[in-house]
Amino acid sequence: MMYKQLIFYPFLMSFLASFLVTPLVIKIANLFGLVDSPRERFHPAHVHRGVIPRAGGLAIFIGTLIASLAFLPLDRHLKGILFGAVIVIVIGLLDDKYDLSPHFRLLTNFLAALCVIWAGVGIAFINNPFGGIIYLSGAMVDLFAIFWIVWCMNMVNWSKGVDGQMPGFVAIAAVVIGILSLKFSADITQWSVTILAFITAGSYLGFLPWNFYPQKIMPGYSGGSLGGYLLAVLSILSTAKMGTMILVLAVPLIDGVYTIIRRLAAGKLPFWGDRGHLHHRLLDLGWGKRRIAIFYWLVSAVLGIVALNLNPRQKLYTTVLLVVLIGGFLLWLSQLSRSLEK
Repeated sequence: MMYKQLIFYPFLMSFLASFLVTPLVIKIANLFGLVDSPRERFHPAHVHRGVIPRAGGLAIFIGTLIASLAFLPLDRHLKGILFGAVIVIVIGLLDDKYDLSPHFRLLTNFLAALCVIWAGVGIAFINNPFGGIIYLSGAMVDLFAIFWIVWCMNMVNWSKGVDGQMPGFVAIAAVVIGILSLKFSADITQWSVTILAFITAGSYLGFLPWNFYPQKIMPGYSGGSLGGYLLAVLSILSTAKMGTMILVLAVPLIDGVYTIIRRLAAGKLPFWGDRGHLHHRLLDLGWGKRRIAIFYWLVSAVLGIVALNLNPRQKLYTTVLLVVLIGGFLLWLSQLSRSLEK
C-alpha cells in the first residue's frame, strides 16, 4: 500500500491531469496567439514547419500542481517550489507571446531559484568521490544551490528542439531520482521527494503524446525550464544526489557545456540561441525526429540504470568517460557538418 501512495497514485493523477488538460492549453495558445510560426518568428534553432502552439509548460505545471496539492503536505518547501514554478511558467508564457530577451529570462531563472532557497532548500554537502563528504557552509550552501538550479534550467531547455525529445528524458530522470529516494523509504522525510519525483515523471509523460512527432504543441520555454527546475530541486532534496543527475543527463549536460564554449569561442553571447546543438547535428546527419527523441530517451534510461548501481567514485569515472566520448562525437559532428555545407 505504501508504494501505491508513494508512486502509483501520484504518478497516475499527474499523468491524467497533464494529458487531459493539454488539448485545452492548445486551444488557449491558439486563442491568445501563443504560437510559433517560422515565417513570422524566425529562430535559427527551430526545425519545425507550420504554425505550432507553444505554452506546453502550462499543461505540465497544471498536472504537477494538482497532484502535488493532493499528495504532498503544503509545507514551506512545497510552497517555495511551487512559487518558483509559477515564476517559470509566467515568464515562459510571456516569452511564448513576446520572445523575451535571453538575459531577462536568465535573471528570472535566478529569481525562481531564490524561491527555493527561501524555502530552506540548499546544498549542505557533496559526496567526495574519493571517500568522505565535503561539507559546505555559510553562503556557499545557497550559492551552490542557486547556480545548480539555474544551470539545470538552461541545460534541459536547450535540449527540447525535437518533437518529444525533452519530456521523455525529463520523465526518465525523475523516475531515477524517485527510485533512488525509495532506497531511503525508511526515512519518512524522503517520502515527499519520492512522491514529487513520480509526479514530475507523470506530468511530463502525460504531455509527451501531444508533443511526440508530429507534435500538436511545443513545450515552449516554460516546459523546458520547468523540467530543469524540478530535476535540480529533486536532486538536491534527495540527499544531494547531483552526481546521479549529472550522469543521467550526461548528453544534454555535455551538449550544454559544449554549446557555451562554442559560442564564446565564436565571439557570441552564450545564451543566444543558434542551430548548433547535438539534435541539430543529428538532423544534419540525416536522422529523423523520432529517432533523435528515442536516442535521447534510451541513453538517459541506460545511464539512469547505470547510475543506480554505481558508487560516487565510479560515477565520476563514468562521467569523465562520457565527456570524452560525447565531446569527441560533438566535435566530429561539427566538422562533418562544415564539410557537408562546403
